[in-house]
Amino acid sequence: MSEPLLYPLLAVDPPKVGDWWLDARLAAAPSGVAYTAHSEAGEQVMVVMLGEGATADAAAVDRLAGTVNKMHIDTVVARGGRGQADGRLGHRYVEQADTPPAPDATPIAPWVALAWDGSPAAVAEAERILAEVDLSWLPPKGTPSGPDYQLPWIDKVSPGPARAWPLPWPGRTDRAGWLTILISWIIMMLLMALAVLLAILIFQATPPQSPPPPVPTSASATGSGSPPPESGSPSPQSGSPSPASAEPSPGESGSAQPSPTMDRRL
Repeated sequence: MSEPLLYPLLAVDPPKVGDWWLDARLAAAPSGVAYTAHSEAGEQVMVVMLGEGATADAAAVDRLAGTVNKMHIDTVVARGGRGQADGRLGHRYVEQADTPPAPDATPIAPWVALAWDGSPAAVAEAERILAEVDLSWLPPKGTPSGPDYQLPWIDKVSPGPARAWPLPWPGRTDRAGWLTILISWIIMMLLMALAVLLAILIFQATPPQSPPPPVPTSASATGSGSPPPESGSPSPQSGSPSPASAEPSPGESGSAQPSPTMDRRL
C-alpha cells in the first residue's frame, strides 16, 4: 500500500487546531484543508478544517456538520468550531477550557479530527468531506447558459481562524511543559538575585563623601546679624583682674615705714 503525499505547512496555517498540533498538509480544496496532526500524548489524527470563506457561510458550516453527523462514530475522534456542537455526534464536540474570550466576534473555523491510518483511502475521505461543503461533486443541472454560478467565497481559500491556547513557544509545535516553565522561573529568580547582589557590592565599594560646606547667607557676608561667639562673653583680661593687680606689692603694703623727715621731727 502506497503512502499518501505530505506537503509542508504554509505560513497561513495555524500551528494548532483544538488539542491537535498540525504536522503536514494532506489535501486542499476551496472549502478547506486537510492536515495530519498529533496530540501531546502522541495520538495521530487527520484534521479537516474549513477555510476562511466557508467559515463565514452558514450554509457551508451546516453542510459540514451534516456530513460529519452521518459518519461512523469510531471515525470521528473530535470536532470543534462554529456549528459543530449539535447533531448525532454532537457529543464529540471539544471546547477548550480556560480559553480567554475572543477579542472580536469572528467565529472559529469548524474542524473535525478523524481517525488516521496513513492510507490513501483516508485522504480520499477528507477530499470527499471538503467536496460536500463546496458542492464540487454536484453535476451541472440542465443546459449551461449565461454566466456560470459560483459560491461567493470560492476564492477565499486561506485556512479559517483558529485559536491556540496556551500559546506555543516560537518555532515549536508543542506546548511548554511544567518542567520547562519551572526552570525558566528559577533562572529568572537567579538573575534577579545576581542583579541585587551586584547593586549591593557597587554601593559598598563607593567611598563615603563628606557633606558640602554650608552656603553663606547675605547676613553673615555683610557682618550684620548675630554677633560672633567672641563678642558674647568678655575676655579673661577684661572680666576679672589679674593676680598681679589683686595683691598689693611689697612696697604698697598696709604697714608704711616712717620716712627720715618724720624721724627728725620727733
